[in-house]
Amino acid sequence: MSKPKGGERKSRLQLLHQYYKYTGFYSFLGTSLKKALPPILLFIAAIFAIHYFVIDLNTLLIKMTDTFPTLWVLAVFFVSETILGLIPPEIFIAWSDKMPSPVIYLSLLAVLSYTGGIISYFTGRASTRIHAVHEYLEVKMAKHLKNARKWGGFLIVVGAILPLPFAISSLAAGMIKYPFKNYLLFGLMRFVRFAVYGAAIFSLV
Repeated sequence: MSKPKGGERKSRLQLLHQYYKYTGFYSFLGTSLKKALPPILLFIAAIFAIHYFVIDLNTLLIKMTDTFPTLWVLAVFFVSETILGLIPPEIFIAWSDKMPSPVIYLSLLAVLSYTGGIISYFTGRASTRIHAVHEYLEVKMAKHLKNARKWGGFLIVVGAILPLPFAISSLAAGMIKYPFKNYLLFGLMRFVRFAVYGAAIFSLV
């Protein structure tokens, strides 16, 4: 007799659970979340502190919209999303709310961010051709590199949806030579982040 469908599914889940447990994925996940949570909370607290105790964000964003040309703002955002994501994208998301067509500008920001990540990915791949970088990754970072290659998709998703620089996770994906097709697929979560954060920030400012 063949096993019931439900039992087969349960067995596969158990095997998957055992695999993640033995390979250290749960430990890796817990450590990653612990590292990611403080910056998220600090960023949210900083936004509220600036808004209520320093300067009204609406005033600041309206001044930014009136002062700087649209193309200039988009160019700065694109460069930031390509080079380590130095400027929090939430600032630009809030800026898009003050534009004539907020949804269109928000969508444009998401496309620029995704494109910037792709450039960072290929920058990471190109950097491995430098002997010193290749030596450092394959020798000194061998253990971490093995885990990164094993769970690269998770790292890309974390970089795409959490308030951490997407460019850095994209750069790392390129350095470990994570499959480009998979990178593009997981990187689509970047659009989800912009949609969710856009909805939240639009209601705030």
